[in-house]
Amino acid sequence: MGKEEAAGKSQPECINSSNPYHECSDYCLHQIAEAQRRLAEDLPDSRPPEERTVHPDCINASNPYHGCSEYCFKKIADAKAALERGEQEHPAGGSGKSDIALEQADGDDDSSRQEEAGADEGYPQMTAKQKKLFELQLKMNEARKANQQAMVAEKKRMEPRGESRGVSKQKWLDDRKKKIGKLLDSNGLDMSKSYMLDTQDMAEAKYKKWEKEPAPHGWDVFNQKTLYDAYKKRTKNIEVDMESYNKAKETDPEFYRDASSLQYGKVSKVAEPNIDRMVNELKERDEKRKSFSRRRKFNEDKDIDSINDRNEHFNKKIERAFGKYTLEIKNNLERGTALPD
Repeated sequence: MGKEEAAGKSQPECINSSNPYHECSDYCLHQIAEAQRRLAEDLPDSRPPEERTVHPDCINASNPYHGCSEYCFKKIADAKAALERGEQEHPAGGSGKSDIALEQADGDDDSSRQEEAGADEGYPQMTAKQKKLFELQLKMNEARKANQQAMVAEKKRMEPRGESRGVSKQKWLDDRKKKIGKLLDSNGLDMSKSYMLDTQDMAEAKYKKWEKEPAPHGWDVFNQKTLYDAYKKRTKNIEVDMESYNKAKETDPEFYRDASSLQYGKVSKVAEPNIDRMVNELKERDEKRKSFSRRRKFNEDKDIDSINDRNEHFNKKIERAFGKYTLEIKNNLERGTALPD
């Protein structure tokens, strides 16, 4: 190929051949010839072997010193089988530049594995100098990866340490407090009046958290839900012996009886510890019932007719006993009709 034919094209030996927009000039051809001359002087026996086995689909087919081994043939066969099955896998060896690009996109793992496999199997066509050069290239690759990892680790160490979760939360609270303080100052209020900035939805949500579940009163005390909740509360602390329960269920075929059972009304045998446990539970309920005293809600609209709590309780007792008899007298006194002219 002459210089005129090579004009406007990129030579594979050029260092810029990977650039799709590069066109080799006389300078590039001169540099390629000079590099080939120096290589021939330094390594007179480094010419590529004429007899070698290279599969055209191998990713290292462009390497003049590469000879395909069983590893290469296995990877090529696996890639073809995957393509036939229609799976979207990255082939280990492909034909053309597209397959090589896909293989390079998978990372340096496959290439390093290929190089290790080639180093282990050896290249019988290589001379001693070529093997030494190949080993130096492997060491350069390892050094490059080690430098990259060290650079990433150093970058992480140099970055400022992020705030912990507690510090970030405290910072958020401080910023919120400052923002609320500015709003209060603009409206002429202090921090004690911060509740005035709450919307209706915020106030309802806040009050809902403070509210307690009201105690049942009236008919709700005896409805099914309240009775069931009380039953669950009573049985919460009861210890169940599953072994004795399973034995009793196995011995009695009608352990769960219905209304049509012939054993209905029969007294079942209960262990003494269970009876003692039931008696103790009933005694505890009686003690709690005696010690229970519910505070009544204070009625602000009611007339005050006492001077202290003891006098108030006494007046309530008098009202319960004689209120219906003294009602007319009390009404006359309030209207003033019972007083003399």
